[in-house]
Parts: sequence; structure tokens; C-alpha cells
Amino acid sequence: MLYNYYMKKRFLRFSVLPVLLMISALCSAQITVVRIDGKKIYLDTSSAKQSIESGQYFKVILSSEKLINPKTGKNLGNIYQYSPEGKITEVQPLYAVGEISEPAGIAVGQEAVLEEPSTPAAAAAESAALPETTQSLHQKITYSPIDQEVISITEADVAAPDARNLITLSSNRKVTVWNRVEGNGLEEVFSYSLPRSVEPVTVSAAPVKEGASQIFVSVFSPSRDAISTLVLENENGKLEKTDSLPYFMKEQGCGKNKTIWGQTAFISDAKPGNARQIVYEKGKFSASKNTFSTRQNWLSGLARYDIEKEGSDNLIYTSSTGALQMILSNGKRAESKDLFASSPNRVKYKQEILKFYPSIQVFGPQGNATIAAAENDAKIGLLAKMFGQYQSGKIHFMKYENGHLTVRDTVPLDGVVYDTACSDQSILAVEVLPSGQSRIVEILK
Repeated sequence: MLYNYYMKKRFLRFSVLPVLLMISALCSAQITVVRIDGKKIYLDTSSAKQSIESGQYFKVILSSEKLINPKTGKNLGNIYQYSPEGKITEVQPLYAVGEISEPAGIAVGQEAVLEEPSTPAAAAAESAALPETTQSLHQKITYSPIDQEVISITEADVAAPDARNLITLSSNRKVTVWNRVEGNGLEEVFSYSLPRSVEPVTVSAAPVKEGASQIFVSVFSPSRDAISTLVLENENGKLEKTDSLPYFMKEQGCGKNKTIWGQTAFISDAKPGNARQIVYEKGKFSASKNTFSTRQNWLSGLARYDIEKEGSDNLIYTSSTGALQMILSNGKRAESKDLFASSPNRVKYKQEILKFYPSIQVFGPQGNATIAAAENDAKIGLLAKMFGQYQSGKIHFMKYENGHLTVRDTVPLDGVVYDTACSDQSILAVEVLPSGQSRIVEILK
């Protein structure tokens, strides 16, 4: 009896040990694949026992097989088949997002394992070892933070000739004119508060009439279900509203070559009409006979330029599928492989959500132009006010090559991009940070 008792106790001790080791191994790998979106892998990290950092590497366990000693029958543990290595790009309190080059074979419900976070010295060594080709070719100037959520930006001479003022439009209906100051700082010159009865959409600026540039602020009025544009001008050192036009308006072009265009939404289905250039004649602003077809796209998400070849007059725009599309001279389309239809500034108009995509900028010689477009990375979940929750943005620089729009360089940003603009020297964007502050970013051409 005593012998049997000790034998049973010993058996239980040695039989439970492998089970405990197995449970321990599984617990350390309690990071589960919960969503797959192309090369993006979403991981549930709520039960992870180790710290998780952006830049950390991971592998997904594709399958496992017990390793048994054929002579003794002893279970030696599991043999695991892993996916190619991926990298964590975003860390949230309960989940993480990683990117993996070859997601084939990965399925929801599979477990993943992480490498230990790199030490600062190791991270620095890894960064130093990166090839120069991973660095953007474009220089970037980042200005001091602004205590506003900026949804649109442009540049024009508003305060004085050759002032090159930066003009911003914030979500709280404030139009601000800035001067650049020493040390990448900004100095407020003018400001104007829009009526609380309207929602701001976008801002443009150009000298449509002789003298300093006028500022055109497109707004949406929920009470009237109408889109219109307010004209602001520098009147004796103060921004004043001088006109209001029944159009949605947006600038086209860069710097001193900019022009202002307007379009009307069709009443029946809220689709925008063709673009008409805005001019100043006989003492008033009006839409001229100079027109082009927008293919029922909003002016905020398209550009018109000789991209394909000189004289081609191509139209490039953000399609509803998310890809950039360009109308070729033969009527066919060229399309980008990357998706760009991700921008938070949208309004409800006549029972429909209108998507005002970030502006597309085109510059350079005709037939060999460079296209700059913004892309925002989305988070999981919805935020009712914004119809989508976004974490960060980037600016892609593309070329039209061999019938395709190809990304040649990318400038990453720290915040979300609502809109972009184009000056003579640079691409202008504003990164809206999680804190609610914004930083103007000037990316040199």
C-alpha cells in the first residue's frame, strides 16, 4: 500500500510536469490573430505576459506536431511551423498591429510569438545598419505645434506682397493666417471665426482679383442642407468677409500658378458638378465659362495636369474604391495599387455622407510630373463624429510609368492628414496629433 502511494505520487509529479511546461509555453504565446487585412495582422495582446513595443518582431504559429522518442515513448515537446517574420507597427492597450511580407497560411485564431523588445543600444545599431534607400529623398520642415485641429491648409500672400503666409482652417471654425518665424516657429497675423451655424470643409487662397490673395472657405450649412464658400480678404490689417458664393470651391495648382475653381452639388443626389474657374469681373466674383469635367468627383480630391505627356490634360482623382485613377488621353485609365481613400473630414449632406478626400498635388515638367497624395492608416473601430478612426498619415510621391501610377518615395508623418496644398517650393500638409494639436509640415519638392 505504501509502495503504491509513493509510486502514484511520483507518477503524478512527473506526468504533470510536462503538462505544466506545455501550459506555460502556451501562456507565453497567448497572442492571438484576430484579423487579417492584406499584409496587416491584428493581434489580441490583452493576455500577453511580456511587454510589446512598436518595431518588435513576431511570428505566427502555423502548425505544431508532437515530438515523441520512439524508444521510450517520451513526449519531447512540440515542433512548430512558423510564418515568415513580421514587425509590430502599432501598439494599443489591448491589441497590436503588425505587417508581414507573406501572410499566406495565416488564419484568424492562430497564436503568435514575439521576440523580446530590443534594448536601446540594439535598436540604435539596427537603425544605423539600415540602408540609405529606406530614408525619404525629400527634406521635411516641421513647424511648432498649433493648439488647433487643422483640417485644411494653403499658402498665399495675404498680409503683404511676397509674404508667403500659411493659412489654416480648424475644426472649430477658425481661419488663421501665419507668418513663418525663426526656429521653425509660427506667428499669428490674422484670424477669422466662422459662424457657428456652418461646418468647415476646406480652405483655398489665390489672387483672383488684383492685389493681395483672397481666402476662400468652403462650408456646409446643416440647417439649409447647402454648401457655399465665404470670401475673406485683408481689409486694413483685418480679415473681413467680402462675399459668399453658392459653390464648393478648391484651388488647383501650385504657388503663383494657382487658380480657384467652383462646382455645384446636384440637388437630387448631392453629386458635384463640373468645375468652373472663379474670376473677378465687373466688381464681383463669379464662375466663368472656363470649365472641365470632374467625373462627379469633388474638387478637393482631384488634380488636372499634363501628367501622361505634354498636352494630355489628364484628370487624376481618388476613386470610391480608394485607388488613385488617372484618365489617359485615349480615354482609358491608369490606377495606383495603393489606397488613398481615408480621410476623416466628411459631412452629411442630403442624407448622404460626402467624402472629401485630401487634395492631390501635381508638379514638375509636363509629361514627367510628380504626384503627391496623402494616405492615412486606420485603426479598428468607428468613431461616430469622424466616421472612421485614424492613427497616422504619410505622403506618397508617385510617377506615371509603363501604364501605372508607381510610388517612388514616401514621407511618414506622426499624425492624421486631412488635406494638403502645394507651394512653389514644397508640399504642405498638417499632421493632427492624438493630443488634438497640429503641426504644419513642409516637404520640399
